[in-house]
Amino acid sequence: MSQPSHTDDAAQSTELKRVMGPGLLLLFIVGDILGTGVYALTGQVAAEVGGAAWAPFMVAFAVALVTAFSYLELVTKYPKAAGAALYTHKAFGIHFLTFIVCFTVMSSGITSASTASIAFAANFGAGLGFDSMVTGSAILLVVALGFMLLVAAVNLRGVGESVKANVVLTLIELTGLLLVILVGVWVIVQGKADFAAVVAFDTPGDKSVFLAVTTATSLAFFAMVGFEDSVNMAEETHNPSQIFPKVMLTGLGITGLIYVLVSISAVAIVPVGELAEAESPLLEVVRAGAPALPIGAIFPFIAMFAVANSALINMLMASRLLYGMAKQSVLPPFLGKVHRGRRTPWAAIVFTTGIAGALIAYVNTLSEDSVAILGGTTSLLLLAVFAIVNVAVLVLRRDPVDHQHFRAPSVLPVVGSLACAYLVTPLSGRASDEYVVAGLLLMIGVALWALTWLYNRSIKADRTFVRDPSDLN
Repeated sequence: MSQPSHTDDAAQSTELKRVMGPGLLLLFIVGDILGTGVYALTGQVAAEVGGAAWAPFMVAFAVALVTAFSYLELVTKYPKAAGAALYTHKAFGIHFLTFIVCFTVMSSGITSASTASIAFAANFGAGLGFDSMVTGSAILLVVALGFMLLVAAVNLRGVGESVKANVVLTLIELTGLLLVILVGVWVIVQGKADFAAVVAFDTPGDKSVFLAVTTATSLAFFAMVGFEDSVNMAEETHNPSQIFPKVMLTGLGITGLIYVLVSISAVAIVPVGELAEAESPLLEVVRAGAPALPIGAIFPFIAMFAVANSALINMLMASRLLYGMAKQSVLPPFLGKVHRGRRTPWAAIVFTTGIAGALIAYVNTLSEDSVAILGGTTSLLLLAVFAIVNVAVLVLRRDPVDHQHFRAPSVLPVVGSLACAYLVTPLSGRASDEYVVAGLLLMIGVALWALTWLYNRSIKADRTFVRDPSDLN
């Protein structure tokens, strides 16, 4: 792979202020990846493969790592605050495909935030001593919907995307996971860890080990997403072509290691059956591993903070993407309305919150594993986008630029596109409910596009197309 050039900031002009060096960018990437996934889905992953819950996290890490190489080539080649929609448009030039990719990314933000809201409600109940607040209950639904309204209120008021604030949030999220790892070390030192369970594959029903691992990977991948958001910080990073490769790969490595250690600690301390049934699996690990310490009393609140941060970040992203698509005239113009005083996209915020609320209520009636369905849907949507991005990086090899940039080995995008595409298909063992939820969300997007097309024709406006893909993200 070619080495990035030592281009200075002046050579990569931008209207945004470059404030992020390697340290802040690393914390941003780690903080964006950490969150709801590992806090909420460790039990469901263990339910699929037994004690070898670390294996799906390793596979998910490998798929994310391969895809990260493609993102690195693209972000250093086009160091703008953009993302999958821009890369797709540059590669294929199909406006509707660009829109679908952008709407899919937006939908993944909504499903991710919805997953976080249910995890928040479960930890809220555990923190207050109401362990009976299980998925599917009316109480959990009310708390989850109330939490989404709170996120919307914060979003409407206006949230500054402060890098320093992100550092604090990241450290708190990281603290919760380090507590789990430390409890695991404590149990190991005492000789009470069940290491036999850690290497035991116990697949449900008649599933083969391979199918069980890929099914669990489809869930575990939800814990690895977030690294792709860092490309939106390219214009605010010093020498992005130089520092992005090392920092993104380091961030992925750190989070991958943390997830493996957390999953090993979890299955070594808590029996897989109990872990799979727990509403807050990592809380059960802390309680079982250190019953005499007060950690168990504060851990639910750390988990609540971690998933709340994920929900807010994702709803911010979703509302801004919806607003951007409305301003591009590919969605109805009323979704581009901005509050006069707060200067926040209130129509997009209300719309995305409404979809999230309806989604939470709908999935709550489908299954007691609503966290798994929504988390799996998030990974389904993003894996489809990643498959396209991995192809786009190869197509864009035909588009030379006037500066040196990171170049991924050609085999990696090929492997990445095939792996992501496989994990999207039913062959990977995905639950059918995930396709239903993803399909409903994309149908909303297509319907809105069609309404916009009819509206534009009625006023004899320009054809419905993405005018500036770089402004979508």
